[in-house]
Amino acid sequence: MQDLTALFGILAALTVGVVSPGPSFVMVARTAVCASRREGIAAALGMGAGGVVFAVAALFGLHALLLAVPSLYLVLKLIGGLYLAYLGYRIWASAERPLMIGNLAERSATRTTRALALGFTTQISNPKTAIVYASVFAAFLPGAQSLAFDVTLVVLVFLVEAGWYALVALALASAQPRGVYLRCKTGVDRLAGGVMIGLGLKLASSVQR
Repeated sequence: MQDLTALFGILAALTVGVVSPGPSFVMVARTAVCASRREGIAAALGMGAGGVVFAVAALFGLHALLLAVPSLYLVLKLIGGLYLAYLGYRIWASAERPLMIGNLAERSATRTTRALALGFTTQISNPKTAIVYASVFAAFLPGAQSLAFDVTLVVLVFLVEAGWYALVALALASAQPRGVYLRCKTGVDRLAGGVMIGLGLKLASSVQR
């Protein structure tokens, strides 16, 4: 019973964070709209894999580590913020580049793998997500948990992360959202890039506080 309560508490808290808009949402949404449904799903799976990394780290005491070495969190914020800003710049810089309709039909393994990697790196580059995982796990984990509990928790974390972003990808990869994107590509890309740059710089600048 205690294990079920802990699982429910952790998943409920993480779900609230997952559905909140942020860099991960922006990246999956843009990938699904401007590339393909397959690549959007691949990016969602990358987000899920990133969530697994945070979950495993939290189980191994990430919260205690960050408390013991505060400078580590500052380094993570700086590197993660600069990386998010770089991704935003790439989106902004390509805003006026025309998107060939033929490219949307491509299903190469390379493009899918690239989307998977982009989802993963976007997820793990945000140290605020690491803090959320560390704090939630520290608050809800039972005093002693079994290997079966840990494995179940990690699997459920993957399903929550990947499942939500897969829904986002499926919704935005349909014909109507894509048609809107193609008509407004420059503005949409600049908005998405600007949001990513702003979030990244805000994260990186918080190191000085």
